[in-house]
Amino acid sequence: MPQHGEDRFNDANQVDRPNIKLAIEPKQDSKRQLLNFIERHQGRSGIVYCLSRKKTEEMAAFLEKNGVPALAYHAGMSKEARDANQNAFMTLSGVVMVATIAFGMGIDKPDVAYVFHTDLPGSLEAYYQEIGRAGRDGRAAEAHMLYGLGDIRMRRMFIDDEDAAVEHKRRSHGRLDTLIGYCETAECRRQVLLGYFGEEAVPCGNCDNCLEQAPRADGTSEARLILAAVAQSGERFGAGHVIDILIGHETEKIAARGHHRLAAFGNGAAHKKDFWQSMIRQLVANGFLMPDPAGHGGLAIADKGHALGRDEVPFQYRVEMRTRAARRAARAGQSPQSENVDASLLAALKTLRLRLAKERQVPAYVVFSDRTLIDMAERRPQDLDDFAGVNGVGAAKLKEFGKAFVSAIAAHLSETPG
Repeated sequence: MPQHGEDRFNDANQVDRPNIKLAIEPKQDSKRQLLNFIERHQGRSGIVYCLSRKKTEEMAAFLEKNGVPALAYHAGMSKEARDANQNAFMTLSGVVMVATIAFGMGIDKPDVAYVFHTDLPGSLEAYYQEIGRAGRDGRAAEAHMLYGLGDIRMRRMFIDDEDAAVEHKRRSHGRLDTLIGYCETAECRRQVLLGYFGEEAVPCGNCDNCLEQAPRADGTSEARLILAAVAQSGERFGAGHVIDILIGHETEKIAARGHHRLAAFGNGAAHKKDFWQSMIRQLVANGFLMPDPAGHGGLAIADKGHALGRDEVPFQYRVEMRTRAARRAARAGQSPQSENVDASLLAALKTLRLRLAKERQVPAYVVFSDRTLIDMAERRPQDLDDFAGVNGVGAAKLKEFGKAFVSAIAAHLSETPG
């Protein structure tokens, strides 16, 4: 378990902070997204992390302009200004601290309601350390991150421009890949986060992936292509080389090792490089592949990966939302749905789904997807025969969940006037 600076946690109970809701959303308009988020936490203290000093000051000024009491904090400010802003944050309620990573060490303000990352942190260790400053009073808190491809490019550039040894840069890129895998995973975020620190957990019911089904697809076949390329090349090479094998890119390194003669060579040519990069990051994040512990960049197949190869477990991967409606919904922070859906009924169905998921210790989407709940709210089935016609309801789920959802719909309708 990593131990960094003054904010390190010392046991599993401290690693797992179940009162903190974990969520990540695509970066669209970071200022507007931040303001919309803070408006849900009016009067509460929070920390907003930005990558640069300039952005820190711009974001603080933007919030102030929009009626949010906000202060900036970064290493370029005078010590007097930093101390004054830190003291104000510690002693006043409802203040938002907009800061670079220079802020936080030794800070123990119990009523921080949220930590918001406007940019990608440097690593999963840094992310874990920074979100741990929220919810120390035990109340419900949120850790919210905006994630965009521009952040990845910027972080890569920082690492490449660093005056450090090649091995150090390789390890830094590996840590960044792990964080990106966490951002892209379709699985429970808390399971992935705790798994990285060597702790096991059941689906939490308190992250975006558990509460709202992440867009996903079955990737078992593609994952097996990756595992085959890793195995056939000796479990010694990094993602870049494995992808070259998959797409059939005969580089000098491929030719020198004879990897163009592997059975896996070219088997993944139907997909582009960025698809395979995301797939490998998700396989690492979800424990199917493991990076070389010595930090040399190689990938090896974990026990879970061998189980996947034997067809004992499936693999689902997160896919990008493609439709305009879905993209609009993502910007609005909600799932695409018909205008005819009764929002209060849909909310009741989601509450029931979450309860059933927690009872079974599974993610919410395992009970029913958002699309199924939306169709359910539109159709309002009155009995099990009607319920069987809902999109996504098969025989097994009809038997297991049908009565509970039909009863919930009936109860809602009986309480609704007209």
